[in-house]
Amino acid sequence: MNEPTIQNLFDLTGRVALITGGTGFLGSSMARGLAEAGANVVIASRSAERAIAAAAELPVTHGQQHFGVELNHLDEGSLDAGFDAAVEAAGCVDILINNGQQGHGMDWTDVTFEAFNQDLQNATGYFFLAKRLRDHVASRKSQGSIVMIGSMYGVVGSYPEAYEEICTASPVQYHTLKGGVVHMTRHLAVYWAKDNVRVNCLSPGPFPSEKAPQEMVERLKAKSPMGRMGVPHELKGALLLFTSDAGSYLTGQNLLIDGGWTAW
Repeated sequence: MNEPTIQNLFDLTGRVALITGGTGFLGSSMARGLAEAGANVVIASRSAERAIAAAAELPVTHGQQHFGVELNHLDEGSLDAGFDAAVEAAGCVDILINNGQQGHGMDWTDVTFEAFNQDLQNATGYFFLAKRLRDHVASRKSQGSIVMIGSMYGVVGSYPEAYEEICTASPVQYHTLKGGVVHMTRHLAVYWAKDNVRVNCLSPGPFPSEKAPQEMVERLKAKSPMGRMGVPHELKGALLLFTSDAGSYLTGQNLLIDGGWTAW
């Protein structure tokens, strides 16, 4: 039987991956993971300068090239221009990681109507960027993979005690957004499967950056079955499964990387 080896299955050599928010805390690690697997990576950011600088730092393991483009997924014109720039720079796009996000640090007690609506627009940007990838792949009669970045808070409720008297509670609009992203994943996966475009969602659990209040982090650790927080590189394996041939029969799934949080 002629079957691919495990090395072949996880190899992204020759493919182009576009990742939004690729200069951020989690995005930069995921971008490195894609590059380490052999992909040509296009980092998208609201700042072209940041994107280009981040792309220049990515590893080159298979003689590939990396690029940076300006893309604001909350602005339709910028979204289209950024996708077009990625295609022009790299020749095509095979993989899309919808990771970028803009939000307000407001909880249910003080969020405004305008801020709530603006935060939900992240889902709009995710959809229209995903549609650009689907149309681009279908026009080439090729195969594509889309990974939405969700959150464990798109599946379970918040943990109020973690934030009480320390910082703003987990925003209600964030939970609403991420729950919507999880279900949008399922919806698009069903419609686009016949187009050879797989759509999956990667939902991190608690992955606080160094900027997070330490007392809050300690409370989260006490709640976690593993007793610790996630670190960015722990998303690489799941991301590679979704984007490579190793996950060729995976679509419409939401994979939680949360240290067991949602197993309670």
